[in-house]
Amino acid sequence: MSAAEDIEEPAEAVAPLVRGLAVLRALTAAEHTPTLGDLQRATGLARATVDRLVATLAQMGFVRLEGRTVTLAPALMALGNAYLAATGLPGRLGDYMRALADEVDESVSLAVGDGDGIRFVYQVTRRRAMSVTFRLGDLLPAERTAAGTVIAASWTDEDWTRWRARRAADPDDRGFPPMAPRTGGDLDFDERARFARAHGWSLDDQLIEPGLLAVAVPVRYPSGETACAASVVSHSSRHSTASMERELLPRLCAAVAEMEAALVGRIAPAPAPHALGLAAWTGTTKQELGRGFVESLARGLTVLTAFGDGRAELPLTAVAATTGLARATARRALITLEHLGYVTTDGRRFSLTPRVLGLGFPPLSRTTLPVIAAPHLKALAERVRDSSSLAVLSGAEVRYTARASVSRIMSVEIAVGTRLPAHATAMGRALLAHLPVDEYRARLAAAPPAALTPHTITDPERLDAVLDAVARDGYALVDAELEVGLRSVAVPVRDRAGKVVAAVNVASHSGGRTPAEFLAEVLPHLRETAARIEADLHVTSRFTAVHHN
Repeated sequence: MSAAEDIEEPAEAVAPLVRGLAVLRALTAAEHTPTLGDLQRATGLARATVDRLVATLAQMGFVRLEGRTVTLAPALMALGNAYLAATGLPGRLGDYMRALADEVDESVSLAVGDGDGIRFVYQVTRRRAMSVTFRLGDLLPAERTAAGTVIAASWTDEDWTRWRARRAADPDDRGFPPMAPRTGGDLDFDERARFARAHGWSLDDQLIEPGLLAVAVPVRYPSGETACAASVVSHSSRHSTASMERELLPRLCAAVAEMEAALVGRIAPAPAPHALGLAAWTGTTKQELGRGFVESLARGLTVLTAFGDGRAELPLTAVAATTGLARATARRALITLEHLGYVTTDGRRFSLTPRVLGLGFPPLSRTTLPVIAAPHLKALAERVRDSSSLAVLSGAEVRYTARASVSRIMSVEIAVGTRLPAHATAMGRALLAHLPVDEYRARLAAAPPAALTPHTITDPERLDAVLDAVARDGYALVDAELEVGLRSVAVPVRDRAGKVVAAVNVASHSGGRTPAEFLAEVLPHLRETAARIEADLHVTSRFTAVHHN
């Protein structure tokens, strides 16, 4: 239970919002896929209440409910994204962090303070067999990180009092599930914070876990206030504390100087988006679902999304206008969110706190494209009664990374990880068609197209024409070119920048339907599925790196 929840609940608090946030926290903390019964036990709520709250979250797209199990859905990251966009830190400092990671060839990260702990809000990692990564949004004890130490260097007496009370109540850090329980004596946190205050940096020598080293420097606004802490993280097999100080600290300090220059000047306020029309949307849904839809929970969560780029601080009237809610409804939601520590206010304007990242962001921040696609492929396969797959381009081949099959007497069975020639597959053509001409020709020159059936197109000019048509029409249809009797249609999947990063298909036996009938029955559903995958990919990858395989 947070300190905010220990305070008596305000009379105007929205009880369903309080309970719904408790469910989201329980889902975030779950070490396995929880059931509705697990959530009931974790929150202490009545089972009927949990059922209604989860049904509402599922209708909003924030969770998926399959039978009695509940999983977090990528759309939930919109809440954490709102906080990250409002801070402006990833957007303004991300380029400098990426350049620093390339320069030192180590993982780097940004962290902000949250009470007497910290949360990592941005990172660039090195892909190695033993890589150093944090789950973005996890709450960690400040005293066990270099970033927390430099942030604590500017703590007030009140902050130190709160920290000492927490340490006395939880000396082993068991209240921080992402961390292993602490062993050993005092960490000399006061002394390390004084050093950081005097020297402007701190070193973490395996306080998080054995072998992990980090050096951190505060990034300050022109006012002198600490905006965040920038860290370089390594492993004892690559660096010692001495080499971290000697080799990495000067480069980190130089990068931070550039970051602080980038923080000079305010972000131009963004125009408020059009009202979301939430009252009408939730009203319609409530009519459809009856008492199963908790309208006040949906409205309260949507208030969080009023904040964002150029909207770090908003008055009540702007929150109401942005969400389309009545002023009184928005006010009660903000009062509730402030009580729970998700919103802070100076009495006139409101802003989000890092605690918003605790609503599903940590586990979802490591989501991959195959994981994002899996439930959508399953739904598509069930809808069209044929198998569906996701693949990425690897040289002149496609590699299957996710798949959903159906139970039929005769079905297409291809395992995840299978590689097939790109020129003879629908997904391969959907991917090749969106490469620069020189690049796709170089790939095929390295592995010249071979005839796999009498129908396989191998002639370069014919293949060029086919790929031009795929790029123009937005889909690829392959009939009996990979295997006689096998027909497949595929469409591309694009990232936030519009780049094609994968393809999704439906494959079927060619008997019983003409190619035109197959397209008419399958292509609209396939395009809708690709759009759903893209929507989840776009929200997930806004501030995190999503691996595509």
